[in-house]
Amino acid sequence: MNNYKLLVLFSFFTIFLLSGCLQAPPEPESIDKNESSPSDTIDKEKIDSSTPSKEESDLPDLTERGSNDLPELKVHYINVGQADSTLLQFPYEGDDFTILIDAGNWNRNDVVNYLASHKISEIDLAIGTHPDADHIGQLDKVLNTFDVGEVWLSGNTSNSQTFQRLLQAIDAKGVDYYEPRMGEEFEIGPLKMDVLYPRTISEQDNDESISLKITYGDVRFIFTGDASTDDELKMLQSGFNVEADILQLGHHGSSTSTHPRFLSAVHPDVAIYSAGVDNSYGHPHDEVVERVRGSDAQLYGTNVHGTIIVTTDGKDYNLLTKKDGTITPSSNSPNNDDSTNHNSNSEPNTSKTSCININEATFEQLQEITHIGPARAQELINLRPFESIDDLSRINGIGPSRIEDIKSQGLPCLGG
Repeated sequence: MNNYKLLVLFSFFTIFLLSGCLQAPPEPESIDKNESSPSDTIDKEKIDSSTPSKEESDLPDLTERGSNDLPELKVHYINVGQADSTLLQFPYEGDDFTILIDAGNWNRNDVVNYLASHKISEIDLAIGTHPDADHIGQLDKVLNTFDVGEVWLSGNTSNSQTFQRLLQAIDAKGVDYYEPRMGEEFEIGPLKMDVLYPRTISEQDNDESISLKITYGDVRFIFTGDASTDDELKMLQSGFNVEADILQLGHHGSSTSTHPRFLSAVHPDVAIYSAGVDNSYGHPHDEVVERVRGSDAQLYGTNVHGTIIVTTDGKDYNLLTKKDGTITPSSNSPNNDDSTNHNSNSEPNTSKTSCININEATFEQLQEITHIGPARAQELINLRPFESIDDLSRINGIGPSRIEDIKSQGLPCLGG
């Protein structure tokens, strides 16, 4: 871990030197494919940014930029079950550009397979919005399978094996690393990225998800990971213009996200969420569905429509779905505040089994195991996967005697 911290610090310092942050901040530049090329062409070697002055960063002005015969941008909201992953693709001046925001769940390969099926070999930028295993789950596999130019993480950490594998992959591949902060602006060819959140980090994980406004010509997208309603209000308080055409609902459509004021400020035409079919968390929650419908936005979800693809030329956009379907308030929303107390880090195991699979069970199911209350159930989810029942000793307060109690109960297992 110490070696990795040194790598991160070195990469971070190098990026500051390259972007001129140790001098007066430059204007945002397009990325140039060749070092000697003019500054208005693309360079896939690094992603340039401009860091606003202190006054500017207090009240960032995210004004909209116009389009001028832009090539087609495709935004794939990939159907990855109870997890998140979005792929952005566009060509520009003879080069293909690819951005991946989150990478599905740790115990699946659907993101890697989806990328391969679209004949992707290079990813210019891979972003893990926060360390939860249902967002960074396959990011280590992505790094080990594809040529990745740069990785962005929030800076928050996790003890989970999923997160540790990701750190190892970043280190082993020597991938450039960066932690974006509120008010920073980036350009990748004609695509503009404004960082809405976080300003700082304090290991609050969901509450400090990387949140972005992406502008392509006149068409605007918002991504907020699992940011909470408090975070959304902080974005508004910071003075951002968050108005957008397409909003990805935070936290899989949970009631802990999509504050009415935030939804009103974004004023989207389309709202999209990512959730698993019949997930035990009740995502999307009824109040969010009703709130979005009340705003007159069209609502789409991967659990109903499958993978959702938005295509745009920077002026207009079209939306394609794999399946037709209608989203209505569910009849199985949980009565407890499950999204407040835990993260949906795995695809729920809804089949009846003779044991509780500790690597797949839901927050509620895990609490049937002796010595596993709400806090430990959440920690167990965050630390997945486990290789044995003895491995549960990684959970705070679970020692040898409690491991024996857990084994004696005969309820937990590693498979159905």
